[in-house]
Amino acid sequence: MSYPNILVFMDIPVPDVNAGMAFYRTVMGWEIEERIPGVFARIVPGQNQKIDDGSQGPNGNLHMGISLATDPRPDPRPLAEREGCHMHDGGRTTRAWILVSDDDDMDEIMDRAVANGGTELWRHHFWTEFGGANASYRDPWGNQIMLWEHLEGIEQDEETHELVGDAKLPDGWTIE
Repeated sequence: MSYPNILVFMDIPVPDVNAGMAFYRTVMGWEIEERIPGVFARIVPGQNQKIDDGSQGPNGNLHMGISLATDPRPDPRPLAEREGCHMHDGGRTTRAWILVSDDDDMDEIMDRAVANGGTELWRHHFWTEFGGANASYRDPWGNQIMLWEHLEGIEQDEETHELVGDAKLPDGWTIE
């Protein structure tokens, strides 16, 4: 098999890039670089991806963008010729999955999101398909952010990442 196509970047569309930068700095603690003022900013989570032993490997963490929904870049077409350059209509959007750092806390992230204008969708849920705890919120512009973490004592199949055995979850958690 040839080397696969891989995700290298994704944008979070917002109607106000400065407000988006402030929200994600506060909620996720990310370093954000303004690249094209008012139009595009780059999220640079920092450090490198962790490897199996918990140390940082040679690969940096994936960067993301915050883009002005009405003028996403790059796009060489004149603005008048672009279609769909507006915020979504309330239907499904891209869901960005974020692995919560051992240095942060999923509940605290959810609390910060809500305190800064986000909407909690759920928390304290376990998905057996990939053997992980998750929570989700919509940012003030309707983009869905999925938070993901592995719980101690939960065994996963190394190849499929599915749950092995039973998950002993804290009281009040949901599971599917």
